[in-house]
Order: sequence, then structure tokens, then C-alpha cells
Amino acid sequence: MARYRESVCRLCRREGLKLFLKGDRCYSDKCAIERKNYPPGQHGQGRRKISDYGIQLREKQKIRRIYGLLERQFHGYFVHAEKKKGITGKNLLILLERRLDNMVYRLGFSSSRNEARHLTRHGHFLVNGKPVNIPSYLVKINDVVEVREKSRNVARIQESLETAARRGIPNWLELDKEHMRGRVRAFPTREDLTMPMEEQRVVELYSK
Repeated sequence: MARYRESVCRLCRREGLKLFLKGDRCYSDKCAIERKNYPPGQHGQGRRKISDYGIQLREKQKIRRIYGLLERQFHGYFVHAEKKKGITGKNLLILLERRLDNMVYRLGFSSSRNEARHLTRHGHFLVNGKPVNIPSYLVKINDVVEVREKSRNVARIQESLETAARRGIPNWLELDKEHMRGRVRAFPTREDLTMPMEEQRVVELYSK
């Protein structure tokens, strides 16, 4: 499967925003966007007028990169969101938040979503007592996600839990740090998502 193999710090610089793709490094003075707060490339510091289409495209790329999805995957979520009742943009973000890899990240079991996908694929987590190794698995209300017994000594998971307080646990999730498990209390609302995202731009882009 295709995947991005270049420096992920370039993605943050391209979008002009911290996407928190490298875990703890994003909170340090080593963060690339702190040192070079302009797009990468030889024309990065030039001034350009961006069209409405360009603004919509950048917003779609930003959200897609935050959640680490390929274009085909992302569009699939949009189609799913469009078929659901309610506002399409909000439905899209809630679907993305319900992904298992995102929940692993939100609970503090990993330092980034990319690391969460890696740990999930290697079978380190249980959902309602059963092993699930599919990062795109959509959690439901009252689902319990926990670290497998044999995985509780994995260094990356322990280190991530120690620094989880810096990010904070969302209100829609409940963490039992001692037993390394979390529960979905409710689906997130738009107000729970604090990253600056203009999902309506994505709806406009795909509706053309």
C-alpha cells in the first residue's frame, strides 16, 4: 500500500500548523515549524495568492494528514458521512475520531497517530476483551479499549502514558491508567475537537 516516506515535519510546514505527527518532538524547540514557519521548498517564503479552490484543497489535505489517511480512504469517510443524518462536515470529523488508532492516541497509549497505527497492527490492544488489529475499526459508545496483558511492559506504551497528561484526555473518553484501559463515554461533539479545522471547506471541495 502507498504511504508517505518523506519527513513528516514538511507536512506541518506545508499546512502552516502543528499537526503533532512526531509525538514528543512536536512539544519541544526542535519542532520544525518553530524553526521554519513557512512552507518547504525554494519558493516557500514567497507570497502567493491562493484561490478558493486552493483554500479548500489545503483544508482537505490538512485534515487528511492529521489523521494519516490516503486520499481514497479519506474520500470513503466523506461518502459515509454524507449518507448519515446531520451535518456532513461534523459527521466526517466524528467518524475520523472514532477510528481505533485515533482512540489509542487520544487515550495516551501512543505519542502519535502513526505510532498508534503501528501498535494496533501488531496486536497490542483489545476491544471489549477481543484482539483487534485494524486501525480503521470504528469504536462505539461503551466500547472498552485496553492494552493486552503481555504488551503492558512495552516501553513505547509506558512512555506515552507518562506524558499523556500534557495532551489531556478528551471528555468523551474515560481512562483507567492503572489498568491501561479506556472507555468510550460518548461520541465526540464538534466542540471537543480543538484543532483548527474548517470541515465545511472539505464538503465544498467534494461537492463540486
